[in-house]
Amino acid sequence: MKSIVMNLKLLGLGALVLLAGCEPPPNDTVQHGYRGTGMVQVYNPSTVEKNADLHAAPVALPAPAPDGTRADKVYKNVKVLGNLSVGEFTRLMVSMSSWVAPNEGCTYCHNPANFAEDSKYTKVVARRMIEMTQHINADWQPHVAQTGVTCYTCHRGQPVPAQVWFKEPAQNTGADFIGDAAGQNKAAASVNLSSLPSDPFTPFLLESKDIRVNGPKALPTDNRHSIKQAEWTYGLMTHMSTALGVNCTYCHNTQSFSNWNGNPPQRAKAWHGIRMARDLNLDYMEPLQSTFPPNRLGPLGDTAKVNCATCHQGAYKPLNGAQMAKDFPELLRPAERTVASK
Repeated sequence: MKSIVMNLKLLGLGALVLLAGCEPPPNDTVQHGYRGTGMVQVYNPSTVEKNADLHAAPVALPAPAPDGTRADKVYKNVKVLGNLSVGEFTRLMVSMSSWVAPNEGCTYCHNPANFAEDSKYTKVVARRMIEMTQHINADWQPHVAQTGVTCYTCHRGQPVPAQVWFKEPAQNTGADFIGDAAGQNKAAASVNLSSLPSDPFTPFLLESKDIRVNGPKALPTDNRHSIKQAEWTYGLMTHMSTALGVNCTYCHNTQSFSNWNGNPPQRAKAWHGIRMARDLNLDYMEPLQSTFPPNRLGPLGDTAKVNCATCHQGAYKPLNGAQMAKDFPELLRPAERTVASK
């Protein structure tokens, strides 16, 4: 009898160990599409609660009066924000310090002996990131709408955003007899630990390879895309689903994933988001390669680049849709370019 009881206890303990990694029920479900389509979003309340602080927007500092002496008349080497008043300029600088480098403060970007000089690479990068933020808010409203972004959207109080990516080195096909793995079977976090290609970003968020892989007709003559190519597309879709914390049906109609008819508006938002990420990587991140020190570059010497997770970090809307940018109108539009003071 004792042995039976002991065995039952061991079985119970084993069951607890096995179930420890499972998500505790119940989950919340939200019908996201038309009834009968199965377009249901599933949310784990414990996960949402655990990540609440990550997606909480900081309180904005009180806005100063826009009138007064311009910043470029008081400070030297102000190339982007010189048209702001001194009060507005100072408020944004203090805010950026708390958004990006709360521990280091102003000296993360500035030489304390001479704030005007560009001796620190971080200052040069920060200036370009301000321009990138203004570009997103002004020119990519089909994706960010009126919500917009600030430095905090990506950085969340860290000098380097938690979610960035680099190009992957080519596979070493020496004497291991594995053959060409095609970038797969790495159980990478970028594709939610699946066997899909672990770098779906280079072909789609840096290059402009075809994402759509299905043909308009059933006959193979109308579709020259291979199954291998489809796996790269699935890798990108898996990343997007994980980055936003949503199911595939957040963007797609289950009646036909490939058909645009009857799709939620989120699919069009995602279409613009892919092109926005590509634009930012090509025009803002890659050109900074020579500015960053070697320790900030990837294994192939390239700069860190953005993907969906850089802003979203597991939320269907960055910061759960908090409208931080409206409190900083200087980030909503490209500033009037000013000549550096001498």
